[in-house]
Amino acid sequence: MTAYLVAILIFAVIYGFVALGLNIQWGLTGLINLGQVAFFAVGAYCAALTTQAGLPLLPALVLAALVSGSLGGAVALFTPRLREDYLAIVTLGFSEFVRLIFLNEKWLAGGPDGIAGIPRPVTIPGLDSETSFLVIAAVLLAVAFWFSQRLAHFPIGRTLRAIREDETVVASIGKPTLTYKTLAFVLGAALAGIGGALFASYLTYISPDMFGPNVSIYVLAAVLLGRQGSTLGTLAGTAVVAVLLEGTRLLKDYITVVDGVQLAALRLMALGLALMIIVAVRYGPGRRA
Repeated sequence: MTAYLVAILIFAVIYGFVALGLNIQWGLTGLINLGQVAFFAVGAYCAALTTQAGLPLLPALVLAALVSGSLGGAVALFTPRLREDYLAIVTLGFSEFVRLIFLNEKWLAGGPDGIAGIPRPVTIPGLDSETSFLVIAAVLLAVAFWFSQRLAHFPIGRTLRAIREDETVVASIGKPTLTYKTLAFVLGAALAGIGGALFASYLTYISPDMFGPNVSIYVLAAVLLGRQGSTLGTLAGTAVVAVLLEGTRLLKDYITVVDGVQLAALRLMALGLALMIIVAVRYGPGRRA
């Protein structure tokens, strides 16, 4: 049971990076990104390939952040004038485009077979491999949390919130809104890339089917659970979603009236229903995020 709890915490920490990135993009800036999983996948594959080539984990994390962030900046520059709903559709399609590249281009990253044998970081003396990974990932998440908090309170964070409220007004006073929106996309994608790199290192195997649109929905649910733009609320929401997704797997040992496939579907339905209720209650008419 202890090992299972550690695994849940590790997944919560990994998805915490992705959620913090989405919180910068949507929570602070108002950019609806349903393709956050694309940057998560790029970070995972980047780290997998580079660590297999002998690069240590820390430089691989930096490289994953740079590649994912650059891709995020490219997406922002190609979609500068899209309205919120159209941006959501484009980013969702982009995530599928990235997944299909990894699925079909076997020369690039193994195709549907994925990449196996991804090395894990060296264990901390006195701790087992799982606990060591949790400590390392948690320390990195603490740094990402500090960065996100500082960003929100710096003048740039106030400008991003102003763009979220009314981009036209911000542009009218001479602020380069496209630059700020691109920066938000770059930072959010870079954090997702770090999460992907840790995901690959933890599982030691990745394949394209691990990076479906459902990952973006889980992360969106986590951000919605917290107050829009709240860094601490985002991490708390991520913990709740991780417990709902991973912790409920134990229910198969106690619920025998349905099989495993049906139980998995019920778990996803429950998460979707919870997301609908959260949106209706927290973001309904007359309420502010």
